[in-house]
Amino acid sequence: MERHFEKEFDELKMTINKMASIVDEQVDNSFKDMEDAGVKLYKEVKQRDREVDAYDNLIMAQCENLLALYQPVATDLRFILTAIKIDSQLERCGDIAVNIVQRVKKTDSSRELISQTDLPEMGRTARLMVKDAITAFINRDSELAKTIWAKDEIVDSLNKKVFNQLVEVIKSNPENTEAGAHLIVLSRQIERLADHATNIAEDVVFLIENEIVSHKKKLQNYKLPE
Repeated sequence: MERHFEKEFDELKMTINKMASIVDEQVDNSFKDMEDAGVKLYKEVKQRDREVDAYDNLIMAQCENLLALYQPVATDLRFILTAIKIDSQLERCGDIAVNIVQRVKKTDSSRELISQTDLPEMGRTARLMVKDAITAFINRDSELAKTIWAKDEIVDSLNKKVFNQLVEVIKSNPENTEAGAHLIVLSRQIERLADHATNIAEDVVFLIENEIVSHKKKLQNYKLPE
């Protein structure tokens, strides 16, 4: 029984690492597509999303099987619970990568607007957050995971800045209204991507240090009603 558990447990680890690698590539390609007008990666990013969805289903099945058959405890149980949460975050990151290339495709004739804003910097920061979150999970590096939280505040600030920049672009030239609206949505997608990277980082800290850090600041002085 123990040997079977170890085998299936190792298979779960390999599966989620493979999924993370694909999502990392998706996110990387989506920002390459955004920053370089000569790069067309829309189809590639979208096609890989099917693979991510397939891994999502496989990981959930593996986790359910491990929980039902072996009733794991302690660190093994914590890993499975973390895998379920990180699987969900990775699947959403993959969806956002698709959303990014879709918005880029819709604004292909107005690419110069992107360079007139802080969207490239915002994208690079969010992209690094995803890469670091995945690396922290694979390498079990809680210290790297903790560095991601500060970057989330940077992305939030840039999101507000980009919104104001795009509003001014639209005001100055109403012909940019449609493209500007798409880029406002794009900025929001990047901000959401950073949120998912932050969630993965929090899950990594839970996995390694057995500490729940999600909503920590918000709930610091809060008590549930009796």
